[in-house]
Amino acid sequence: MRPAARVQAAIELLDEIIIAARDNGSAADQLASAFFKARRYAGSKDRRAIRDLVWRVIRQFGERPETGRSAMITLADHDHELAVCFDGSQYGPAEITTDEPRAKEGIIPDWIDERLSDNIDQEEKQALLSRAPLDLRVNISRGNRADIMPLLDAAEPIGENAIRLPTNSAITKLPLYQDGLAEIQDFGSQLIVDACGDVRDKKILDLCAGAGGKTLSLFDRILKNQSGEIIATDVNRARLSKIADRQARLMNIAQHHNSLDVIRKILLNPGKEIDMLSEFIESFDIVLVDAPCSGSGTWRRNPETRWRLTPERLEQVKRQQMRVLDIADKMLKKGGVLVYAVCSILDEEGATQISKFLDDNSNYNVDNIKLENGRNIGEGVLLTPHHDNCDGFFFTRLEKM
Repeated sequence: MRPAARVQAAIELLDEIIIAARDNGSAADQLASAFFKARRYAGSKDRRAIRDLVWRVIRQFGERPETGRSAMITLADHDHELAVCFDGSQYGPAEITTDEPRAKEGIIPDWIDERLSDNIDQEEKQALLSRAPLDLRVNISRGNRADIMPLLDAAEPIGENAIRLPTNSAITKLPLYQDGLAEIQDFGSQLIVDACGDVRDKKILDLCAGAGGKTLSLFDRILKNQSGEIIATDVNRARLSKIADRQARLMNIAQHHNSLDVIRKILLNPGKEIDMLSEFIESFDIVLVDAPCSGSGTWRRNPETRWRLTPERLEQVKRQQMRVLDIADKMLKKGGVLVYAVCSILDEEGATQISKFLDDNSNYNVDNIKLENGRNIGEGVLLTPHHDNCDGFFFTRLEKM
């Protein structure tokens, strides 16, 4: 394909992504896969060039563009090589006219930018354009970091049991991954599991388990100590079903074939969670709430989600956050620990939500978390890509009195 044809293809793919983001349709990766499947004439270099153009737009434009062409023209205003591709050729984009609409530039949508706290400065915003590293969690029930590090290229130890690799490192086909010695998990997520504390002889509920990243980390500690119990719940069947294969890899079935049902999984019906968990009222020592959220802390990994977020959707997830906190409260025994986390850099999903919860629940104390990473914000800890080089999170640890 000629460069002009690649630009036109990128515009067409962007149009599909923009419409899907507006209407809460398929994710950008899925759309891209289908797009190239329908265009088998595009070679590998063509596909790579088109993808690079599309994700360049997605990363650089916080506001959702009206069209792919308006965004690409804005890029072309600053890029002569791109501008000359608007040549009006048979498969290329039409020539640019001076009065054509341009997409609004900026890293973060204006309506979100207005709601960011003073902790998110320009350097923090700029970091959202960077590419995230690949972090591994060493499964301590299977081995130790010192033995795994020599098996990896350009590996850097971080924290107590984590390993950091360069962006786009290939790991899933390596024996150490397939044999369950390590799991992919952002360092920020690992710190949230650390906040749960000692799991020995504890009954644990991972209330919004998703695909089980934090569930598996807690389960790994249970295996290491040969004590503890964990239940993973979620309202999404597809996400929850992923736990089984990840658990089998961690356990290396040949070694741990007698412990396969340590993780109990419960699929919940939205709105009926408390009824379905009625047998567990006030029975858990630890409840982890990795709540539904805006995902603003993961924008450097998933920049397209900025285009999907609206004020209405944000208000919806905030209501969900308060609801799962209420469920967690009912499940937690007196003296138990509630860990609340959101992968968000917005105070209204983190510190403000916890402030409201504590106002309504005077029987909780804040159990201060001492970490080398993060900053204390309100009654919790804020992690950000620039300050901590991990995904953005707010989390807190509360003790029920």
